[in-house]
Amino acid sequence: MLKTSLVFNAVVALALMASVAQAAPDASTSVTVAGFSHIKSVGGIDEYRLDANGLTVLLKPDHSAPVVTFQVTYRVGSRNEVTGTTGATHILEHLMFKGSEHYSQAAGNGVDQYLGKMGAHFNATTWLDRTNYYATLGRDGLEGYIAIEADRMRNLWLHEADRQAEMTVVRNEYERFENDPGAALQAEVWATAFQAQPYHHNTLGWKSDIERVPIEKLRQFYDTFYWPDNAIVSLIGDVDPAKGLALVKHYYGAIPHSPRPIPEIYTEEPLQSGARRLTLKRAGELGAIEIAWKGPSGRDADLPALTVLGSILSVGDNSRLYRALVDKSLATSANANIEPDHDPGLFEATAGLAPGATHEQVEKAILAEIGKVQRDGVTGEEVKRAISQYRAQRAYGRDGTAGIAGELNEWIATGDWTLFVTQIDKIAHVTPADVQRVAQKYLNEDQSTTGWFVPTVEKRT
Repeated sequence: MLKTSLVFNAVVALALMASVAQAAPDASTSVTVAGFSHIKSVGGIDEYRLDANGLTVLLKPDHSAPVVTFQVTYRVGSRNEVTGTTGATHILEHLMFKGSEHYSQAAGNGVDQYLGKMGAHFNATTWLDRTNYYATLGRDGLEGYIAIEADRMRNLWLHEADRQAEMTVVRNEYERFENDPGAALQAEVWATAFQAQPYHHNTLGWKSDIERVPIEKLRQFYDTFYWPDNAIVSLIGDVDPAKGLALVKHYYGAIPHSPRPIPEIYTEEPLQSGARRLTLKRAGELGAIEIAWKGPSGRDADLPALTVLGSILSVGDNSRLYRALVDKSLATSANANIEPDHDPGLFEATAGLAPGATHEQVEKAILAEIGKVQRDGVTGEEVKRAISQYRAQRAYGRDGTAGIAGELNEWIATGDWTLFVTQIDKIAHVTPADVQRVAQKYLNEDQSTTGWFVPTVEKRT
């Protein structure tokens, strides 16, 4: 969740109107194209399935500008990794740019070369539940990009020399991550909170796996998950629906579905039966603290109320943790939120300690604010403000086809893309009683994991 400050009422009002317009279910723009089944229409987005191989296509026309975002989301992330292949999803994401059978730098038509020539904005990201590849470009360049994405779905080059080169890049990312106190502490908290469920593993993987994973393991990983029936294509922007679907069918239609069922994750985290604590000591200047509680999945009916709770606690200068920590010079920053994950995740409260403040003071203050919500509840005005903030964030975040694709990608990862449309309405119906109820239900000590980052000073000789 983004941490934002309160903005002028007029700006918020405009954002609210834009958000409501975005979320409102509008008339279906579905078309009939041979080879596709229309599955459903929600909020101006049409879902299709390519009959030949099970590829899902989400299509949202927007002719306000002559640009289009094409995105491929694979249902694979760090939750699909095991010991020995942690970080494989991320390394594979890097290798996806090294070339495929028909498109490569050597041939002069590699993905970077093509998209650079088109003036496109493009990237790829890996997270817990998904990997996505996307580009925003002029509509005239769409077909070429679809061709490249389709080719590297099944015809990727996987060479040991490329693995070696990208391994050093990924290892540098890992080392930068480890040198960030807040990020390193969060990774330690998740690894402690989850003992069985694969959210235990950081998305970047463990350093030894990054360095030593054989290219054969990466090939096996690729051959397990990179299939059309494990992917969702999103087409958003200035595209004619029938022509867009025809392009997808032309380039993806000949790819077979996976020869074996895509492996499902069936491991569930056992019930936690007591509070967990950890201390992370590394070089640094200021301390940090995180308290995390086991929460529900992104599809759960309680997620909206927990989202509102996070906003009441930490969004804006009037939020409870800001007043209790930042205003009192105990912390330089404070945040609380829960992200919508595919499996049950964590509600996290974090704070960066101010100079002179102690971990004990900050932890006590965070728990005191949580306790007040559990005991006394929240006000209607606080809930109303949190709902307005959420709507404004969604409106700003969905500015342009790339913003829409980015947020849609995260809801795809939860297992229900329609929440992109319906979650705003669910948030709008949260009541003060809902917020107090979820605080009492989830934020209890036995389901908590508390981490302290304690900076150390290297001794000079």
